[in-house]
Amino acid sequence: MHIAASTRSLWDLAFPAACLQIQELGYDKVEIWLNEEYDQLKPSQVAEDPDGCAGLMREASRLTPIALFIESEVSLETFEGIVEFAKIQRIMQITIRASEKGTPFNTEIDRLRARNAVCGQEAIRLSIETRTGTLTEDPNTAVELCQSVKGMGITLDPSYFICRPGNSIDFDVVFPHTQHLHLRDTSPTELQVLAGLGEVDYNHIVQMLRQTGYQRTLCVDLLPRTLEGEERLREMRKLRLLLTSLL
Repeated sequence: MHIAASTRSLWDLAFPAACLQIQELGYDKVEIWLNEEYDQLKPSQVAEDPDGCAGLMREASRLTPIALFIESEVSLETFEGIVEFAKIQRIMQITIRASEKGTPFNTEIDRLRARNAVCGQEAIRLSIETRTGTLTEDPNTAVELCQSVKGMGITLDPSYFICRPGNSIDFDVVFPHTQHLHLRDTSPTELQVLAGLGEVDYNHIVQMLRQTGYQRTLCVDLLPRTLEGEERLREMRKLRLLLTSLL
């Protein structure tokens, strides 16, 4: 398994500065976050100029880009441009959000199959993120989506199974379908707390992944508009050391 950090963790920095900061924190791999609402790389920007954005990444740091997270919903045409960027960067993993809860199952299957087909042409893995308020807030539904879209997997974000309306729920059913992870510490009442103050069982997660033969990435992914300054940097270092100790 490998450890990476997401540029979303440094949401308030420009993309080159975020990459450089991640490198200085001791990481050598990065997940590139794409979101239209923040001032880093935007999906529309990447789709319009894949080569130019790839050059920006090369100039920013010596980090190895290992995954993309498209948090904004995009058209199929824009998605195709982003896949071209991933191809240039030799990125083999793309995460997208599932549709909102209440979306007809068949409608979502059609959307996911179209995007999975684009990824499949370039041998890129597509996965859907587990998140409250979407169709993947229920782990069994997340698995059903994967079973209906051949080759698609899950990006597991345990926070949303721990901090949710009502009690936390067991999510072991998703591990055989997990292709990527977003990790931070979480309590039953707060999506993000300082490492050690929450209820994310990192040891159990790593053990379950090993049982499935998982050999991919554990990505430290702090949420926007939460920690800032030196406290955020300490948290990113602490999580990197914690995950390293488990591997």
